[in-house]
Amino acid sequence: MLPHTIPEHFSSIVSQFGDRPAVISRSPAISQDGFPNLPPGTVLSSVETTLTYEKLDLASNALAQSLRSLGVKKGDRVAVSLGNCAEFAALTYAIFKLGAILVPLNPSFNANQVTAALNHLGVEILIISAVTDLAYKPCRGRSNFPLLQEIVSDLSSGKVESATIPTLKKVVVVDNSGSHPQSNFPSLDTLRSLIPFNSLLPSGPDLTNIAAQSARPITPDSPLSPSDTINIQFTSGTTSQPKAAMLSHTNILNNGNLIAQRMGLDPSDLIVCPPPLFHCFGSVLGYMATATTGAAILFPSPAFDPVATLRMAAAHRATGLYGVATMFVAMFEALHNHLIPADQATALPTHLRKGIAAGSSVPESLMRKIYATLGLNELVICYGMTETSPVSCMTSPRDPFDKRTQTVGRVMPHTKVKIVDPADRSRILPIGERGELAASGYLVMKGYWGDEEKTAEVRIVEKNEEGVEEVWMYSGDEASMDAEGYVEITGRIKDLIIRGGENIHPLEIENCLFQHPLVAEVSVVGVPDEKYGECVGAFVIVHEGVRAEEEEGAVVSEGEEKVLTKEDVREWVRKNLSNHLVPKHVWFVKEYPKTASGKIQKFKLRDMAKELVAAGK
Repeated sequence: MLPHTIPEHFSSIVSQFGDRPAVISRSPAISQDGFPNLPPGTVLSSVETTLTYEKLDLASNALAQSLRSLGVKKGDRVAVSLGNCAEFAALTYAIFKLGAILVPLNPSFNANQVTAALNHLGVEILIISAVTDLAYKPCRGRSNFPLLQEIVSDLSSGKVESATIPTLKKVVVVDNSGSHPQSNFPSLDTLRSLIPFNSLLPSGPDLTNIAAQSARPITPDSPLSPSDTINIQFTSGTTSQPKAAMLSHTNILNNGNLIAQRMGLDPSDLIVCPPPLFHCFGSVLGYMATATTGAAILFPSPAFDPVATLRMAAAHRATGLYGVATMFVAMFEALHNHLIPADQATALPTHLRKGIAAGSSVPESLMRKIYATLGLNELVICYGMTETSPVSCMTSPRDPFDKRTQTVGRVMPHTKVKIVDPADRSRILPIGERGELAASGYLVMKGYWGDEEKTAEVRIVEKNEEGVEEVWMYSGDEASMDAEGYVEITGRIKDLIIRGGENIHPLEIENCLFQHPLVAEVSVVGVPDEKYGECVGAFVIVHEGVRAEEEEGAVVSEGEEKVLTKEDVREWVRKNLSNHLVPKHVWFVKEYPKTASGKIQKFKLRDMAKELVAAGK
């Protein structure tokens, strides 16, 4: 276990690897002769920023000095609503060095969501981009001007007054409107109530050219402790209402370091990380894991863009690549459509080796395709939750192939896990039985900010066999453990489908359908049924170039148009699994409701299913 605060440990990394790249970040640029997906011939490019560990240290020192001048002190919550960029990377360490609490917000939040989050945490300073970059839509972001108009009473008065967020005192804006020519965000010169991010830097907009004498190390106004809350993460929202999990230096630093150790990161690694920094995947599995080892993290775009991700991996001959299942699927579609040069696509497996697949279940067939197409032979699966900092179980590159594709690995060091009876959490289940997974150790959050009732439901103090108190975090996930300690996640307990008294696990059906050659993605939910109580409903996305048909009788022939029908979907499950698992309802959709980290929001799919059944579809 690392006994340090994050700034203490970062200082030791800077002293060892100061001249090595820490962060390489790209932001989209656009040719002057057109806009994306509008006039033909538009050429997208990118602007790249590289921060070595020394330059990252200087940039974060300079920003810390400026934030202090704005009144930020230890314990203050600083909300940051940015995409993956060098500014966010530097701000992270600036906030940590002050002992303030980083509150990363999903940049796609609307004004009501931002208002609720800032009020809940009593935030005084918000740092936000002029335009929110959108996944899959480079240079076509959402202007945040209407949002700022809604939360700040008068943007031209020279001071921040908010009728809806009384605690809010300062708003800093990172002006990325140049990458979004259609956003119509006004010049910051006319918005005197807002502070341009560039004014926080002694060198203006250039993060990479800060002199040491203007960025001296900062001393927090009171000493930092490893147990201090340093980050408040809003849970991802797959179960509707997000909650604010409080994480400490010890939580985040050690989780990132242990992840890096198990996956074998070293200072020579270049890790492409499209998962967002506002989520634990990007910030801990990505940024903290690389920063504890002297490796480099590469941000290919502010919001996920499969083409930008592949291009950056190719341009830097990256050694690693991260993603959730939906991201890898999108990358395969981009490769299939030849959206990066053929020589770069062919070369990817020659330099990519390491990576993490996490955030949601990864079907075995997809894992095999990742190995074969991208060459990620040392890819690992991480499992966890925001409330456990987040990783509690993880595979290793040395695990047998079947364990690396069918399980989430074994428990992490300095951590305990157990499988309990969901109806009686005091009863630990035998090896092989399915139950609720719980975790204990340094990684458990301190609690949900301002919500003792919700905290008490899942963060429970128990005495072990020796009579010593341990804090356990209950996941709500159904899992089993084999005799070697490998854990298999079989789904959310709330997602379990109970058909005529029989338990059906959606993941089993999803894994089956994912292997159909015409199916790109699938998500299975329980649908109310008069006869059985619940039945199986499948939301299917077909591959590009495949036509989804409602009627039976379509035939797939080589050289002809590929067609998938609802009955084809049912027959595939009937043939490969069994009759009782066959979806009663099949719906073809273009996309799923997802969190920004790529997790499918099944509670929304269940609502959609009810509406579709009621409409007779």
